[in-house]
Amino acid sequence: MNKKIILEETDIPQFFYNIQADLPFELEPPLNPGTKKALEPKELEAIFPKEIIKQEISKERFIEIPEEIFNAYRIYRPTPLVRAERLEKALKTNCKIYFKNESVSPVGSHKLNTAIAQVYYNKKEGTKFLTTETGAGQWGCALSFACNIFNLGCKVYMVKCSYEQKPFRKSVMKMFGAEVIASPSEKTNSGRNILKENPNCPGSLGIAISEAVEEAVKSKNTKYALGSVLNHVLLHQTIIGQEAIKQLDKAGEKVDTIIGCVGGGSNFAGLCFPFLKDKLTGNGKYKDILAIAVEPESCPSLTKGRYEYDFGDTAGLTPLIKMYTLGSSFIPPAIHAAGLRYHGMSPLISKLCEKGYIQARAYKQSEVFEASLLFARTEGIIPAVESSHAIKAAIEEAKKNNGKTIVFNLSGHGFLDLSSYEAYMEGKLKDIPVTYKDLEKSLNKIPKI
Repeated sequence: MNKKIILEETDIPQFFYNIQADLPFELEPPLNPGTKKALEPKELEAIFPKEIIKQEISKERFIEIPEEIFNAYRIYRPTPLVRAERLEKALKTNCKIYFKNESVSPVGSHKLNTAIAQVYYNKKEGTKFLTTETGAGQWGCALSFACNIFNLGCKVYMVKCSYEQKPFRKSVMKMFGAEVIASPSEKTNSGRNILKENPNCPGSLGIAISEAVEEAVKSKNTKYALGSVLNHVLLHQTIIGQEAIKQLDKAGEKVDTIIGCVGGGSNFAGLCFPFLKDKLTGNGKYKDILAIAVEPESCPSLTKGRYEYDFGDTAGLTPLIKMYTLGSSFIPPAIHAAGLRYHGMSPLISKLCEKGYIQARAYKQSEVFEASLLFARTEGIIPAVESSHAIKAAIEEAKKNNGKTIVFNLSGHGFLDLSSYEAYMEGKLKDIPVTYKDLEKSLNKIPKI
């Protein structure tokens, strides 16, 4: 059997899969932050194009991928599904381990799948400029690349601790024409208010979102693009799982366990939602599949958060959404998996977890890096620190020696995370556990809805 299962370009999905069509329950609607009433789609037009808003609320099962998006995907898709044979041998497991290698995209991560789509829909409706936030920098790199393809301006508010830890991600964004600003900054009211209270604030995705949304609302011909959390973002990522199903069928394999790391939830959803279709409907060969969402112990929204309505950003500029949250005022410790430092979780993933369709796990930073090194030394790929959470869970599942077939999403490579790996190998990296006592202040500030 081949180690790599490769598809043809003609096998790239022609449609996005919309899991909302198959949910056996209703999602709670987003709320207007002022009135606390269900948000009208028109209220989102200040920051999103109409087609994106339509996709956000759609219950149509399959949404056709426009030719312009499909042709852009051909730059790097389809991505390989790879058998981790050397990792299996090192673990002495009788399980089969596969990984969907999304690190082969031009910017090194899965984020480009939605960046291309969002920029295209904005371009089509006349948007000239996009603002966004980024944690580790993977999303900022993806959006800057996509904006370069479609000739839009791009401004990225990058979480300050990542801005300092991962300097070369800034370089990638700048190469593709984006302006990159450390967040919190003095350029917005949101940033200035945070810095006034805490001049040494390391930043968070919630703060960076506030700054990017504020700028989008105030600027002409400018919209905002989000890299995770919202329904339309997860929708665009489902090309990952659709390809994986075709690849497993081609290899004559049936997967038992699917795994992805979660910060906001986009790469987990991208791999897992097409498989979960069978579990939600109770029909098909994957109706009993186990789906595991993996997060850092220092930002444990699914495992220690509350399932409540909360703001998606720190300043309270966004709609209120029902999700697992640590409180929008929570500032996560400055861990190296910066792309997972978000206080909340996708409403879709939150609801699936609350209803028991998926499982959530959390791991310490040190054990995640240990798993990263084993994977790098066996499979020859340095993984993004975020992806390494999925690797850790896959290793733990494989150690059970139950003969199962496991697939995890390698959401990105870690070539620009080498300073983090150096800190770990030199013994300078510390675990930063978050207790319920640490969360008490931010959890108590969650709005009472």
